[in-house]
Amino acid sequence: MLRPGLLIAAVIFSADRVTKWLAVDVWDFAVHPIQYGKFFNFILVWNPGVSFGMFQTNAEFVQWLLAAFAVGVSIALGIWLTRTNSKVLALALGLVIGGALGNAPDRIIWGAVADFIDFHIGTWHWFVFNVADAAVVVGFGLIVLDGLFAGKSRSIKGNE
Repeated sequence: MLRPGLLIAAVIFSADRVTKWLAVDVWDFAVHPIQYGKFFNFILVWNPGVSFGMFQTNAEFVQWLLAAFAVGVSIALGIWLTRTNSKVLALALGLVIGGALGNAPDRIIWGAVADFIDFHIGTWHWFVFNVADAAVVVGFGLIVLDGLFAGKSRSIKGNE
């Protein structure tokens, strides 16, 4: 399952980088936000914190620390990926790895993560996010579901 998981990670990483390039450099959603219907916008928001804007800081060393943490977590998940037999778990780990690695360059290049997808109902807005964030959330959800329903013998090689 290593190859499919890494392929998914590469696809997510690439999709995230391309969509951020489009949002920041091509369409410039910071200056020209786009509204689609009553519930969805593209608007550029810089997130110097972690998930959902928590622990925001502009300290440069923190951005490097968070990028290094993302790489470390991705390595640990990659090791887990080498040990799984589960297609669902391989998909999940690939999504989380690709998402974690997708946000790391933002922190180093810009000092914050570029978020640009905004769902809302009236004046209530969900957290603005990007492709990497969505992949991490979906991947984590699949990891939880796999853990709840799959059982260790199916998910990890060599467990009897």
